[in-house]
Amino acid sequence: EVPVLISEDTVISQPAKILNFLRKQKYNADYELSAKQGADTLAYIALLEEKLFPALLHTFWVEAENYCSVTKPWFASRIAFPLSLYLPGKMSREALKRILLTRGGPPLYSLTEVEAQIYRDAKECLNLLSKRLGTSQFFFGDTPTTLDAFVFGFLAPIYKVCFPRVQLQEHLKQLPNLCRFCDDILTCYFRLTVAGHSPSGQDTADANLQKLTQLVNKESNLIEKMDDNLRKSPQHPPRKLTTLKLAAGGEEITPLNRLSP
Repeated sequence: EVPVLISEDTVISQPAKILNFLRKQKYNADYELSAKQGADTLAYIALLEEKLFPALLHTFWVEAENYCSVTKPWFASRIAFPLSLYLPGKMSREALKRILLTRGGPPLYSLTEVEAQIYRDAKECLNLLSKRLGTSQFFFGDTPTTLDAFVFGFLAPIYKVCFPRVQLQEHLKQLPNLCRFCDDILTCYFRLTVAGHSPSGQDTADANLQKLTQLVNKESNLIEKMDDNLRKSPQHPPRKLTTLKLAAGGEEITPLNRLSP
């Protein structure tokens, strides 16, 4: 399950558990929020879970074209064989089951009706988020909080993944402040170069490449010196092994079998 936080030997998944773990380590992005802002945070997170998450599940796991061309190969590439053949399909079935259990009650009886409703709810949720964000950099001013992390976690996959069916993505791109919100967080906290590597990672790669190049050059110079020494050394024709005769036993002994056990 994603997201996953790995801290030394501890592995924590699911956003709420990760936040609780960080707060125990005295990391709290909501420290300066008022009680009302804290209540707003909980309300908007509940809204995301109820209105936007089903459409996100459908986009990734149930929409056939998206699942076959993007989600399944993507997840299967990170899962060991033979589980890579089974787990993506299991996850797809569980996503559909969750959508139908939470959103498939009366008056929505068919899958088509459920799909239409969850996308309507998701678009309404995006509109509410856009209105709440307005022209601010983050939802509660100039500093990111838990709500910003939750919203980014829902929006960034919709915004950035290249799907064949982009119904929800198209609506999101019509809300420029939410797109700018995603771009700002990606730029500030997930900085990447054109090659797709973070600057620090690229510096490390460049340093390693430089060391490897220096090592190869040293090895090459050493080989050239050895070749030069071999060329300059006097060449002697191979000598025939001499045969020794023992007077006592009459057995012939060569230098080789004289040294043998």
